Amino acid sequence: MDAVTEREAVRWVERELERGRGGRIVTPNVDICRAVAADPALRELVCSADLVVADGMPLVWAARLLGRPLPERVTGADLIWSLSRLAARRAHPVYLLGGPPGVAGRAADTLTSRHPGLKVCGVHAPPYGFDQTPAGIELVRRKVVAARPRLVFVGLGFPKQDRLIADLRRHLPHTWFLGCGAAIAFAAGTLPRAPEWMRGAGLEWVFRLSREPGRLARRYLVDDLPFAARLLTGCLAARLRFTPGRSGRGRGSPRRG
Repeated sequence: MDAVTEREAVRWVERELERGRGGRIVTPNVDICRAVAADPALRELVCSADLVVADGMPLVWAARLLGRPLPERVTGADLIWSLSRLAARRAHPVYLLGGPPGVAGRAADTLTSRHPGLKVCGVHAPPYGFDQTPAGIELVRRKVVAARPRLVFVGLGFPKQDRLIADLRRHLPHTWFLGCGAAIAFAAGTLPRAPEWMRGAGLEWVFRLSREPGRLARRYLVDDLPFAARLLTGCLAARLRFTPGRSGRGRGSPRRG
């Protein structure tokens, strides 16, 4: 994880854009960390990103227990707004990729109404299973590349969105990509977000579970909760056993621990 605040992350992207350099941001939560722990290829996909910020409060708590604290939680749902503000200020065109049909367009309308001057150069909702065929991936690639965005928000879920971003990066080396999961639906208003007090208390998952129990119950209660408990106790045990070393710097990132 990169030990940055949301404001620092946005400033980092701003500087890199001004220098003509692109990059990608990954926003891990507990569910993503669980997947990464079981798959070395996914671990490399996450760790090779230019910015890796903690989207889940349990990760902030785990870093604190480990003795390598993160300054705050930095979510894709918040970055889509702050990066849009940057894009409007610097006249960087933005592309929205993902969500059900029509949702990205609604999100674009909301973002442009909040940030006058924001240029949305394209929106696209790929059909389910598009990533299973070379033709499906090529169609998405052509649409995004032709739009020539400087910022792309990709809300297709992990790891689909992040694999696609890694591919698109090769074709748009001067563009920044944010893998943002449900953030496009949040921005569109089609999916409600938890109240701020629940987010700060690490209870956003409870709110989402109450809204989508059929889809999320197994993921949150059977898979993620036990993993989070093991993560927190493991970090505390490691802190008690060893004196943490100084955080290193990840490639292309401010401060990675």
